[in-house]
Amino acid sequence: MAGHWALLQLAHNEWDPAAKSARMKVLYNFGRAEELDRAAVQRLIGSLSRLLGETSRGSQVEDQAGGLPGLGFIESRPLGGAWVLDALWTRLGIAKTMRTLLSGTRRDATVERVLFALVANRALAPSSKLAAAGWVNRDVHVPGLSEVSDDACYRAMDWLLAVEPALAKDVYASTADLLNLQVDLLFFETTSTYFETETGDEPLWRDVKGNPVATTIDTTADGDGDDDGGELPSGAVKQAGFRTYGKSKDHREDLPQVVVGMAVTREGIPVRVWCWPGNTSDSALIRQVKDDMRDWNLARVVWVADRGFTSAENRRYLQRAGGGYILGEKLRSGSAEATAALGRAGRYQDVADNLRVKEVRISESERFVICHNPEAADRDALVRTALLARLTEMIKNSDKLTKTKRAELRGVISTKPGLNRYLRVTPSGLLRIDADAIAEEAKLDGKYLLRSSDPHLSAQDIALGYKQLLEVERGWRDMKQILDLRPVHHRLEDRIRAHVVLCWLALLLIRIIETTTGDTWNNLRAELQRLYVGTFTGPAGTYQQSTDLTSEQAKILAQLDITAPPRILDLATAG
Repeated sequence: MAGHWALLQLAHNEWDPAAKSARMKVLYNFGRAEELDRAAVQRLIGSLSRLLGETSRGSQVEDQAGGLPGLGFIESRPLGGAWVLDALWTRLGIAKTMRTLLSGTRRDATVERVLFALVANRALAPSSKLAAAGWVNRDVHVPGLSEVSDDACYRAMDWLLAVEPALAKDVYASTADLLNLQVDLLFFETTSTYFETETGDEPLWRDVKGNPVATTIDTTADGDGDDDGGELPSGAVKQAGFRTYGKSKDHREDLPQVVVGMAVTREGIPVRVWCWPGNTSDSALIRQVKDDMRDWNLARVVWVADRGFTSAENRRYLQRAGGGYILGEKLRSGSAEATAALGRAGRYQDVADNLRVKEVRISESERFVICHNPEAADRDALVRTALLARLTEMIKNSDKLTKTKRAELRGVISTKPGLNRYLRVTPSGLLRIDADAIAEEAKLDGKYLLRSSDPHLSAQDIALGYKQLLEVERGWRDMKQILDLRPVHHRLEDRIRAHVVLCWLALLLIRIIETTTGDTWNNLRAELQRLYVGTFTGPAGTYQQSTDLTSEQAKILAQLDITAPPRILDLATAG
């Protein structure tokens, strides 16, 4: 009948235990029957028959029908890791969001595949972008991408940075919906990453968020083209290089660095990252973070951060629009709050994870909770014992030194805060161990102070909420050790920022995988990368076939609710 045509497919039946019936699974679509190259299909059937029965891998035999050579084995590549990451990438809507953002540009749609490949590279085999291109081309099977150039990688990174705010918002919405995330608490912390270079970047005018601002070069004032006419460029607040020297959290003050911030949910899911020049202090950063996430339609959020963010200005800012905070407070700071909290009597309550808490009332507008960890107290005592032994050894013969030499020794000790804390100098200039300081320090063993603006959280919730800040620290550890945040193989500011975004996307995917399976990414990656795809070719065409799933691989896919790769991934008949 006119308008009707037959579609030819390669299929087989699979038993569905839930439905208690057989279901047909299509392996390959050959197209319309009347347009089929039957001779090519017959040759392919003959080649497959030899592969499965008459020949060994890699051998070639004569075809009984026409004397054609048999199938040849070309290569095999790991498939499992990229397959799982791509399934989550699609489920979270990242691919769809990127394609939507690309639709309004002149860029090729393959940019999305290139960016996925770079994210998969961070998660599976971290390397430079040049090496990542070679990895895609020769060492892994990335669904939908057979080849990429290093120039394509760099162009994709440049576009990624331009769309990062919109992408981050959409990714968060998809992730929160998919995982039913609790966003009543958001944890924020910063780290730094250094660069193996002798000099930092030239200072540029930057706005309050640390981004470069456009400058107008005045060539009429002195003719040198420098912007030194007195007026600041629009939006500029300071000058700074991006890679520059600052307070290093890796104890590498000798190298230029950048500062990186990350916001994480209570489940340990990283929802966004930020980058700032290396000399940016922590105190003002959380205000920018709160502003950047203001339009994300979050419910009321209590921000949890370490003691670097506990300034009065930050506390006021975090309470705007009904928000709140849980912030660490230094017990050794000598502040009025810390002194008052330590002076209040009260009984500790035992809570989970070897933790005791005691709430003390010293303010009508804020709540203060003293936390005590007995195991940490034992560690603090051991550290102090070691420091005292070292200090005792340093000063044991100092009474015999001249005043000048003793002053020099005192100067050396003063540069070591851990030792100087326990040093006492007598009126005559002699060096002694300070017994009073030891007693005061012992009172602080295993203790830390929290301040919160939330009137509804219990003292236990405040303490446990702050303790979950360790999830952010684990995120930094994974970024640096598993995803190889450094060394950063870039010198341009935009490329460095894009590199950090790629690391965040990779961490997002692996943290979801870990949360769902209850296993570590190192273990999961090792097992998944044993799932291969082999490529075979012959006169009838070329096809790719995946290896059989191991029981562990099948378990991982089931836990993640991800469909296994088809047995035949690609089949191309010879023309």
